[in-house]
Amino acid sequence: MVIITGGAGFIGSAVIWGLNNHGIDNIVIVDQLDSDEKWKNLRELSYEDYLEKNHFRDLIKRGRFSSDNTSAIIHMGACSSTTELNASYLVDNNYQYSKELASFAVEHNIRFVYASSAATYGTGEQGYKDDHAQLRSLIPLNMYGYSKQMFDLWVQRHKLLDRIVGLKFSNVFGPNEYHKDDMRSVPHKAYGQIRDTGKVQLFKSYKDIYNDGEQMRDFIYIKDVVEMIIFFLDKRNINGIFNVGSGNARTWKDLVKALFSALKIAPEIEYVDMPEGLKSKYQYFTELTMDKLHKAGYSTPTMTLEDAIEDYVKNYLVSDKYLGTS
Repeated sequence: MVIITGGAGFIGSAVIWGLNNHGIDNIVIVDQLDSDEKWKNLRELSYEDYLEKNHFRDLIKRGRFSSDNTSAIIHMGACSSTTELNASYLVDNNYQYSKELASFAVEHNIRFVYASSAATYGTGEQGYKDDHAQLRSLIPLNMYGYSKQMFDLWVQRHKLLDRIVGLKFSNVFGPNEYHKDDMRSVPHKAYGQIRDTGKVQLFKSYKDIYNDGEQMRDFIYIKDVVEMIIFFLDKRNINGIFNVGSGNARTWKDLVKALFSALKIAPEIEYVDMPEGLKSKYQYFTELTMDKLHKAGYSTPTMTLEDAIEDYVKNYLVSDKYLGTS
C-alpha cells in the first residue's frame, strides 16, 4: 500500500493519477478537505481509502501502519501558500508533521518521498544547485520557504539524506490546480484573463538587464513532475534532496505567448506596476540544475513549455477537465 498525504491537492492527486496509469490503486489518501473544492480532484481516481490528516496522525502514533501494510509514503501534504503569515501553523503543518512521518518511515523501513521547495533557494544568489553541502547557507524569502528549509536541515542533522528523498519543486503548473485560489500557477491565471478580457497582465521589470515580461522562471508541467516522483518510488536505492524542474529558464512573455498560440489568439500583453511590497523579494531568474537527477538515472526529457501549455489548454482548461477525466 502507498500512502499519499496531500492526496487531494494539486501534486498529490496528480501522483495518484500517475500511479493509476501504472496499474496501482492500493492507495490511502490523506488530506484535509475543509470547504474548498479540491475534493473534485479525486472523482476520477482509484484508491483504497481516504483519511483526514489529524486522524491519520493519530493512527500513526497508535501503530495502525507498519511495513506489513505500507510500502511507501509520498508526503505532499503541506501548506504551500507563499503568503501564509501564521508561522506557528506552518511549523506544525510543514515541519512537525514531516518529522513525525519521516521518523516513522525510517523506523519501519518504509520508502519516504517528501515535498521540499525551490522557495528554499531565496533570491538565488547562491544558485539553484541541489548540493547537500549548501543546504545550511540558503536563506528563504518567506515563512513558507523557511518551513521547508527547516525540515531539509532536520533531515541533514539526523543523517537521513541517504535514507529518504526530498524534492524541490519549481513553478509547477497543470490540471488539478483549480482549487488553489491565489496560489494557482500563472498559466491558469493568465488563461482566465485571456478568456475574460482578451489580454494578459504581466509585471514590469525594475532591473535594466531584464525588459518587461522577460523575467525568467523554470516552469515544469505536472505530468513531468509525476514521472519524476514515480522514478524515486522505483529506485529505492537513490536518496537525497533533488531539484524537480525543467532545467531551462523561460520568460513570462514566452509563457503567455504559448497560451495565446494554443488558443489561436493574437498576443496582447499589458505591463503593470509591481506591488511595492514585492519589489525587494521578486526573483528575476530561476533555473534549477538538473545534473544530479540525471546522474541518478532519470533520462526522460521534460515537455517543452509550448507543448505543455498546449496540452494543458486543449485537453483540460477549455473543457474544464481534471486528470483522469475520460
